[in-house]
Amino acid sequence: MKKIHALLMALMLTIAATGQTLNVKVGSVTYRFPSTQTGEMTYTDGQTVTIMGKELPLTDIDAMTVDDTSVADGTVAVDYNGTTATITVAGDVARYVTPTVDGAHVSIVQSDNLAQEITYTLSGATTDGEFYMSGSYKATIALNGVTLTNTTPVYSGAAIHIQNGKRIKVKVMTGTTNTLTDAANGTQKGCLYIKGHAEFAQEGTLNVAGNTKHGIKTGEYMTMKKATINITKAVGDGINCTEYFLMESGAINIGGTGDDGIQCDLDGDATTGETTDHEDEDSGNVYLQDGTVGILVTAKAVKGIKSDGDLKISGGNITVKTTGGGAWDSDEKKTKASSCLCADANIVVSGGTTNLTSTGAGGKGINGDGTFTATGGILTINTSGNALVASSSGNLSTISSSQQLDRYGRNYKSSPKGIKVDGALTVGDDAVISITTTGAGGEGMESKKSIDITGGQTTVNATDDAINASYSTTANGNGNLTISGGYVYARSTGNDGIDANGNCYIKGGLVYAIGSSQPEVAIDANSEQQKKLYLTGGTIIAIGGLENGSSLTQSCYSTNSWSKNTWYALSIGNETFAFKTPASGGSTLVVSGASQPTLKSNVTVSSGVSIFNGMGYVGASVSGGTSVSISAYTGNGGPGGGGGPGPGPGGGGWWW
Repeated sequence: MKKIHALLMALMLTIAATGQTLNVKVGSVTYRFPSTQTGEMTYTDGQTVTIMGKELPLTDIDAMTVDDTSVADGTVAVDYNGTTATITVAGDVARYVTPTVDGAHVSIVQSDNLAQEITYTLSGATTDGEFYMSGSYKATIALNGVTLTNTTPVYSGAAIHIQNGKRIKVKVMTGTTNTLTDAANGTQKGCLYIKGHAEFAQEGTLNVAGNTKHGIKTGEYMTMKKATINITKAVGDGINCTEYFLMESGAINIGGTGDDGIQCDLDGDATTGETTDHEDEDSGNVYLQDGTVGILVTAKAVKGIKSDGDLKISGGNITVKTTGGGAWDSDEKKTKASSCLCADANIVVSGGTTNLTSTGAGGKGINGDGTFTATGGILTINTSGNALVASSSGNLSTISSSQQLDRYGRNYKSSPKGIKVDGALTVGDDAVISITTTGAGGEGMESKKSIDITGGQTTVNATDDAINASYSTTANGNGNLTISGGYVYARSTGNDGIDANGNCYIKGGLVYAIGSSQPEVAIDANSEQQKKLYLTGGTIIAIGGLENGSSLTQSCYSTNSWSKNTWYALSIGNETFAFKTPASGGSTLVVSGASQPTLKSNVTVSSGVSIFNGMGYVGASVSGGTSVSISAYTGNGGPGGGGGPGPGPGGGGWWW
């Protein structure tokens, strides 16, 4: 022991004299003490040396060496190599961490006395390893080209498990590719699990495969900036978090999940709502501000992005596709279908480019329990699945005929829809929306309360109602539909173009509505309940006519003869709108504007601004064509039929 003591003293004196670093190796762990910080090193009882507060039993020390390399304070480096791992700990934090290594399975316990942030840098590769860290002080995990596959969990089934309820910054180091795969049939909540809140940053790539539950799971909020995250597999959700999810930049790609792509839950019993700088926020909200999102989910009745609170898109490029069909909920006794975006509260689109595709039965592009508001951005939705129906015992089937839907109760069917919300639906400002639903019973845009379009451009093609303000007592709605501005195209091949279960108000904008043959009309109001269509302004083209009993403050004109797939020009004053007629639709063509219009068919369009996915041009320059004779239209056709002037037979309406 005297010899060991003498050697230690000599070594310590050498460090102090040369300004070097003392490396103390204990198994797979090396502690690095810089001479500028070591101060007094004590040796007691002939058994323990204490350096910078770290007690090291001599029997545990394998080697002590000196070199002239520098030490970065507050760092712990973990390097994986096959079935082994080595750890390097900076001297200033050595006394606060207790590392344990079993092959390539690494566990680090932070002391509760720790009062500074440690950066854990993970690098190298292992075919059977993990990283587990517990503590009560915030930390940074730097992924520096690491490949972690956990096959025989020692501390956790996760590839990375951070049992720390504080802020954890995950640096996906710029220029690196990192891959995490967790163990199958484990108890872990995610391949990458963080008990606290996680902030992903830097410009590297992280690939995650979850074999037991979620790909990435955080116990609190998750934010994303610059990094690229690829979830290649997850038994549960691709990303699952609570409080809120915020994406500021970067890229997320998710596929191969057994449940939702991204799901954000409320952590407590009541929402705080959105707070200033998200301080102490527990809202269940999802914020997509910039970056790129690509999600493909294939399971039944799952969601591409699901929020317990609001879902807000203000920028970025978002692509979500669902292919799974529906499922029967035996507890609620109802059918459920997949949706690309789903929120338990409100949905707001104010920017970005969003593309949503749903191919499964009853699938929806957007499904919300609250309101939907679009003020900017480009939103494109395509649904192609047929209606999903169930017997009272829950046996599911799909049907290809919209007429068959009426025999099923509301809870026993799920129709495909572009946008379906229980609250009010509002479109305005610079929003550009394009919806196509081709499956049986498919509606384009539906609110269970009311619809208000004040601006933007809305283009809807549907098999059922293209735009429908429905009515629900639970939503406290009135079923009113109001258009006061913007460009609106609404075509239904099997029902009304625009349908209000309450009153329908057309006050402004340019409206091109197409309904199928009678008794359906281009623009409908609930005349059966003594509601009306009130037309007081705007430029209107309605193929299929208007609801009977309409109040037409602005003069309307009509013709009962129009040609299919033909370019027409509607001129009102100095303005010309060119529009192409559909391949099918009701017999009556109604036009209206601020002054008496002229109408030509078979025109050639040479310029203008294309709208409605190429079905119209505003500010159009046209040539040629044949004048179309139009006459005054009073809206007094047969009940429900829209028809021509004067009373006559119709279907489903009431006499005016």
